Amino acid sequence: MTYVDVNGTTLYYEDEGTGRPLLFLHGWATSGRVWGAQLPDLVRDHRVVTVDWRGCGRSARPARGNTIDGVVADLVALVGALRLDRPVVVGSSIGGVFATELGARHPELIAGVVSVDAPAYWPSTMPALLGGPVEGLRRDRAGTVAGWVPEWYAPGTHPALIDWTVRQVLDSGVYVDDQLPAFASYDPRPLLPGLRVPVHYIHGELDTQIPLEVARTCAALTPGAEVSVIAGSGHLPHQERPDEFTAALRAALALMPSAPVAA
Repeated sequence: MTYVDVNGTTLYYEDEGTGRPLLFLHGWATSGRVWGAQLPDLVRDHRVVTVDWRGCGRSARPARGNTIDGVVADLVALVGALRLDRPVVVGSSIGGVFATELGARHPELIAGVVSVDAPAYWPSTMPALLGGPVEGLRRDRAGTVAGWVPEWYAPGTHPALIDWTVRQVLDSGVYVDDQLPAFASYDPRPLLPGLRVPVHYIHGELDTQIPLEVARTCAALTPGAEVSVIAGSGHLPHQERPDEFTAALRAALALMPSAPVAA
């Protein structure tokens, strides 16, 4: 078990392989375990770091700091503590928001971003976020999670995968809920034209949480960005279509320079 202390909290991480570094960020309330299908392939020629960000998985569950600013600050400290040399940051869902913000605020630290079914401008794509899951989590956490998580996946997804995700979400700390209201007003579009790190968007064709249109809109605003679509997948293509996802990720990595383009 490997842990690192950053910004007054303790994060669990796993660090395997050698080569070009990759830093993987999971989505809301899950854990680094969601990238398990990618690890056997990628650790052959990459240094692969997965982390449970604050409040999630095996990391500590602090009552404060569960904000975009707080998690991005944790990532800056993590990159330094682990001496990651300009990793490509791969982020799923809200993890993709953290990756994008890290690239915008600290382009000197990373070589690129792979945004997986993210980021999003929730005010227009999910206007019911505050009145739906967020309010429901306060009243009936287990019931709300059990009803919401299946919507993350495409029809036909094995129930065991959905149940496993529900358990991860319920095991996370309640303070990660503090992140959701902020994302109800989050809009990355103004910052995308000024990004100084390369970004590639990978997106599930059938995602109902963050529609494919979002990735295409964001890519059009991001210098040099492209979109890879994972056919038949919902919001979590790395779990739903792992082989197709890993192939798309490798193709995206091949297009990214080994050093940042930021001046």
